[in-house]
This record gives sequence, C-alpha cells and structure tokens, in this order.
Amino acid sequence: MTRRLLPGLIFGFLVFVVVALIGDLRQVSARVLTFQWGLYPFVLALTLFNYTLRFVKWHFYLGQIGVRNLPLTESARLFVGGFPLAVTPGKVGEVLKGVWLKQRAGVPVERGVSVVVAERISDGLAVLGLSSVGVIAYPRYWPAFAVILGVLLAVVIVSQIRPLAYALLDFAARLPVVKRVAHSLREFYEGSFAVFRPRATLAAVGLGMTSWLGEGIGLYLILLGLGVPPGWKTLSVAVFALSFSIVIGAASTLPGGIGASEASIAGMLALLLGLDGGTAAAATLLIRFATLWFGVSLGLAVWAFSQEMLGLKKANETG
Repeated sequence: MTRRLLPGLIFGFLVFVVVALIGDLRQVSARVLTFQWGLYPFVLALTLFNYTLRFVKWHFYLGQIGVRNLPLTESARLFVGGFPLAVTPGKVGEVLKGVWLKQRAGVPVERGVSVVVAERISDGLAVLGLSSVGVIAYPRYWPAFAVILGVLLAVVIVSQIRPLAYALLDFAARLPVVKRVAHSLREFYEGSFAVFRPRATLAAVGLGMTSWLGEGIGLYLILLGLGVPPGWKTLSVAVFALSFSIVIGAASTLPGGIGASEASIAGMLALLLGLDGGTAAAATLLIRFATLWFGVSLGLAVWAFSQEMLGLKKANETG
C-alpha cells in the first residue's frame, strides 16, 4: 500500500509546483502572503462539514448492505482511514475498505466494495447536480457533463433491472478472463442492487449535494480572502468550479484527480471570473490543500494509531 501511495503523493507535490510556476511563482507567493488567513479555519470547517455528511452517507450505505453491528466510532475510523486511498492510481486502493469491512463486520469483500462504488457514483451525481446551473450558463461544458451523467445514470438504472443485470453477468461469466471471478461479480451486484435502490440513491445524492456545496462555499471564502469582490457571481462560479473539477478529476482516473482537478479549477476561475494567473493558481492550491490534502492527512493520522488496518501490527508481532 505504501508503494501504491508514494507515486500519488509525489505526483501531488509536483502538481503543486507546476501550478505555482504556471501562475508565476512570485505572483502566487505574493497572493498567498496577502491572503486573509483568518478565513482559512472556516474553510477547513466547511471541509469537515463535507466529511461529516459523507460519513452519514457511508454509514447509511452500510445499513443497506446489512451491516448493523459495526459501532459508529469504528465505522468513522474506517471511513476516515480510507481518505489516503483516494490518491492511489484510479483509486483502486479503496478496495481495501471492503477488506476492512469483512474483517470487522463479516460482510463479503465484494459487498463492501459496492459501498465504495456507490459512494463515488452518488458523489458524481451530487456534484453534477451542483454544476448543472453552471453548465447551462456556460454551454462549452455541456458535452463532458452529458457523457458523465449518462454513464453514471446507466450504472444505477442497470443495477435495478435484475433480468438485464443477470443477463450481463451470465454473459461475462462465459468470458475466459472473467469466469474465475464470476461469483465475486454476483456478490458485488447484490450489494450494488441494495445501495442503488431509488430511495437510497435519492437520499445519498441529497446528502452529497449538501456536503459538496460546503466545499464550494469554502472556495468562495478563499476567493474573498484573495481580494476577489463578493457577490452571487463569485459564489456561483466557486461552487461550479469546485463541483465540476471533482467530476473532471474522477473522469481522469488520476490519483485523487491530481492534475486534472487543479487545471480545471484554475482554468475556470481565470476564464469565468477573469482572474490573473497568480490569483487563480493561489486559490487552486489553497482549496486543494483544504480539501484533498487535509483529508489525506487525517487518514494518515488514523493509520498511525491503527496499524492493524494495514496489517502492520500483525506483521510486527510475528517477527
């Protein structure tokens, strides 16, 4: 896991350097130095608000797949401990959360992974919902919006049409490469059917829209702290830029969306608000630290005090 995380961490550092250089290092440094740092605790508080609602959704999903014996504190530990896994290539490291759920709640790994997938898809639908007004106002983003929305809705709809889903699973089971994991795919589907029920999906997307709106407001506060005039336009662009950058980052399959999300935020702030390169780059770096890297830091702190989550404690005990 350390080997999988290291490239994402290095890549993230390099992206920070590149964003700063593109925005002109001197200008970016000047903007950061003059930033109203008294606003930053509120930005972090809004990020914690996002994490809290996403945890509510995570625990709700666990109930949907039949996990009802997991204490709330343990559920929270697994949820926060999963944050660093987002910076693994393609977020494949998040499969580990399915392993943790099997160890602590006894559910099959595949069902646990279905919760991870449902988190990602509901988050995708939530941020698409938040960015829909912006897409209407700026039609140049419509093609990407429509394609990603279509793919996410197709996954949800197909999961709820059992005959179609079983037919696809039967077809996949006949393929030589897939045959060996056919049982796992069926177990994963059963979990997906439970978490993507219409009511569960609507509740999860509603929670997601509220939680991600918090981070959009966080970007708005950062823009105010950099001297951007307040107002509805600044707020709407901040929410749109933050939301749509999450979609772009997820679609890129890069670790944590690193690179794609930064380019998207900086580009939209410069294009839609007319910010200079230094201000747009500074805002991008500040919001990404307050969201992605703040979460990764919290997750690493959980790992430091919960080494058994990575098997380190057992390895040490056995010599």
